Amino acid sequence: MTTSAPSEKRRHLEPGRLVLASHNTGKLREIRELLEPYGLETVSAAELGLPEPVEDGDSFIANAEIKARYVAEKTGSVALADDSGLCVEALDQAPGIYSARWAGEPRDFDMAMERVHRELEAKGADASKRAHFVCALSLCWPDGHVENFEGHVWGELIWPPRGERGFGYDPMFVADGHTQSFAEIGAEAKKAISHRSDAFKQLLAACIG
Repeated sequence: MTTSAPSEKRRHLEPGRLVLASHNTGKLREIRELLEPYGLETVSAAELGLPEPVEDGDSFIANAEIKARYVAEKTGSVALADDSGLCVEALDQAPGIYSARWAGEPRDFDMAMERVHRELEAKGADASKRAHFVCALSLCWPDGHVENFEGHVWGELIWPPRGERGFGYDPMFVADGHTQSFAEIGAEAKKAISHRSDAFKQLLAACIG
């Protein structure tokens, strides 16, 4: 895995086309909202008909970089990939990098949330409900230069899930200092505190700002 260059050697992202290396409609919506003010023309890998590469990395950063490198090579454009997931303290940080796979094919996150709940219940009534979301962003240029960033948000899991907004595991996650789940709060409120926003703040400061 290639790590980011030291901050003084960060590469600036110029306005123009940026390919989003994702097929997840929820992620794409949030990423586009975060990038909208910066004069970038975004198109997704799905819209270009590119398949998803095999994600066989051992970390969120590694998997994000696999996707970004693949798309940059195939398109000749700068590519941005996101790899994110839910890490549950009492489950030894599972589902972690396998968060999407817990939802199966086609992606059924109701089933995935039920599995998290079921495995937590098996740990007993005293099992910790602490969890955090991780978002890794990998920005890759066609020449192979890459910049990586990782954001987090901590909170507690709830059951039953609440809310119709958001996606993935959002309905069962309440961030620290809040009472509503990620699927109950509005998009602007989530943007202010989410793991994806945390990672984007780092990317924007390093490569765009």
